[in-house]
Amino acid sequence: MKLSLQLKLGQQLTMTPQLQQAIRLLQLSTLDLQQEIHQALESNPMLELVDHNDEEEVLPRGQNTTSLDGITTHDKIAEPQSSDTGGDEESSWGEQSSSDFAVDSNWDDTFTNSYSASGSYDSDTSDFESRNTAEETLQDHLYWQLNLTPMSERDRAIAMAIIDAIDANGMLTVDVESIHSGFEEDLEIELDEIVAVLHRIQQFDPIGVGYRDLCECLLIQLSQFNSPEQAQLVKHAKLIVKEHLTLLGHRDYAQLMRRTKLKEAELRETIALIETLDPRPGSNIAPPSTSYVVPDVIVSKNPNTGKWKVELNPETAPKIRINSSYASLVKRADSSDDNNYLRDNLQEARWFIKSLQSRNETLMKVATRIVEHQKGFLEYGEEAMKPLVLHDIAEAVSMHESTISRVTTQKYMHTPKGIFELKYFFSSHVSTTGGGECSSTAIRAIIKKLIAAENVKKPLSDSKITELLEDKGINVARRTIAKYRESLSIPPSNERKRLV
Repeated sequence: MKLSLQLKLGQQLTMTPQLQQAIRLLQLSTLDLQQEIHQALESNPMLELVDHNDEEEVLPRGQNTTSLDGITTHDKIAEPQSSDTGGDEESSWGEQSSSDFAVDSNWDDTFTNSYSASGSYDSDTSDFESRNTAEETLQDHLYWQLNLTPMSERDRAIAMAIIDAIDANGMLTVDVESIHSGFEEDLEIELDEIVAVLHRIQQFDPIGVGYRDLCECLLIQLSQFNSPEQAQLVKHAKLIVKEHLTLLGHRDYAQLMRRTKLKEAELRETIALIETLDPRPGSNIAPPSTSYVVPDVIVSKNPNTGKWKVELNPETAPKIRINSSYASLVKRADSSDDNNYLRDNLQEARWFIKSLQSRNETLMKVATRIVEHQKGFLEYGEEAMKPLVLHDIAEAVSMHESTISRVTTQKYMHTPKGIFELKYFFSSHVSTTGGGECSSTAIRAIIKKLIAAENVKKPLSDSKITELLEDKGINVARRTIAKYRESLSIPPSNERKRLV
């Protein structure tokens, strides 16, 4: 093997730790960002929370605003401020570090000593009960009733086995034979005993819990109607549930009237009674936990000028700043371990604050461009939504599409129309007969509006919706209409049919 020296010229992207931190913070959601800030406060002594009453030491938000096609946006998150400590060493370090951030963000300003979301943060004011109270499950609810029910120890053991096999919807997930086989042979428990205990549990609250199929669930609930006035109606309902549940599911009302020999008015009343029943009785005992969304951006309209104003939510993150007492301990010419530790933490604190500021600036730029492009949606709703892709925003703010994707993921915007994820405003387009483009979100809104106004006796088919959209100048295939309809959780026309 011959050894030789070669000279090559090439380009390589070096990801510095500071740049990696900035990119990572950029894609964090609000809750993840708050957790990241708290971890930084715990690990870095140079960072501290700003006291609510210490507002004079916090950098004020920029008061300058600019008008952008009817949109008002804040130019700066915080005014630049030079450091009070560190001298020439920190100045040269800042000049060196600015070159490491030359990607998709403006890093020309100097480092700031504090970062503020211009909002208060007080962990003590959070809802203590919602975080520390365990929610009652369906099994807990059934065990509570079992303890109040007089029952032999033998039947109680059977009841506990049955309750353990009931899911969150109230359905018995295993058959009675499997429960019977689970008991020891010494107990000599008969299968009829298990069925008898099951029928007893099915009378617990909620009525119908422990059902084995939909038919049994509905029949148990129908058996609770004891009013003489409803006796005939309940009889018809039981007949349909027992023998014609499939026809009811397909909404084949003609066949139902033919087989049950009911008139249209009687069938209408019977179906109305069946629709009052709950096919999943256990789901209301322990509803799924609610997740609250904190918007990152707030959009509002100035009633006097008619301009849309975009601003960051001041409550998304706590205020942090550099501890001036610790920062003053850093000595320029000292190379001791203690001084190096303080200097390293001071640099990390400055980078962290700078990354947070850059995150907000980038989020502000992207949100402003989105609002500028989707002013029609803010004014008139979903039907006025325009087509928008990541490339359009990336080109407008001179950033890469991957950066826009990070900024718009798990970030939410509060508008007069509601709270939406930033990705909601991006959608593909469909061509129109006039040579223009229509957003897929707008098409979904039109489909939803057409179906809401349809004749329930003769619902609109996908082909008919296609024709109606063509009359509006929108060229959409029938399969595309079916896909949009399914994404809106709207059943097909045969399942939307009703008796008036």
